[in-house]
Amino acid sequence: MIDQDDDTLPPLGPEFAAQFHRDDRRPACQLYLISPLDVSGGFADRLARALDAGPVAAFQFRVKGVDQHAAAALAEPLQRICGDRDVAFLINDSISLAKRLGADGVHLGQGDGDPREARSVLGPTAQIGVTCHDSRHLAMEAGEAGADYVAFGSFYPTTTKEVRHHPDPSILSWWATVFEIPSVAIGGITPANARPLVKAGADFLAVSAAIWGGDEAAAVKAFEAVLAG
Repeated sequence: MIDQDDDTLPPLGPEFAAQFHRDDRRPACQLYLISPLDVSGGFADRLARALDAGPVAAFQFRVKGVDQHAAAALAEPLQRICGDRDVAFLINDSISLAKRLGADGVHLGQGDGDPREARSVLGPTAQIGVTCHDSRHLAMEAGEAGADYVAFGSFYPTTTKEVRHHPDPSILSWWATVFEIPSVAIGGITPANARPLVKAGADFLAVSAAIWGGDEAAAVKAFEAVLAG
């Protein structure tokens, strides 16, 4: 039984990350792209350009304020682009949309459903991720519920969404030391500030504005250089 409050867990200091050494058996950190809210117009071409520029493990379709029919119409060409390049295509928040599209998986916020529900609807091979903010307790709950990855953040200031949680990179080190389930670092990550998160143990870097706010191909190449180093 998991304690109901992170305060019951021993505190993590920054030195935890400083002393962390990644297990050689753990795959190298990979890039995970999140869409901008507007994926209309020429965005499909931008996505193809980004995915052709360097290694990308996954793409999350994240739009707000449109009904499921409209969202599906927006998602379908992007899903084909990802499928052609063997990039996992995940849906933000909506288990039903993921089911409708036959997506590779779904990313759930804390109010978007339970991983067990997602698993029952989407099947055993679906990739299910859960937002865990800065909470080790929530991350352990997600793991127990069958999540395939947990997401921590926001590590840096971001304009992509309003955030109230700002974990220290040591939470990534703690997770990688204790659990095999991958972790995703999210929030204001750029090629300039990504390295400490990689060193701390992140398995994936989830990025949006750093890619779509400028030349997407150049940004993917810049992240590739960081991840390779």
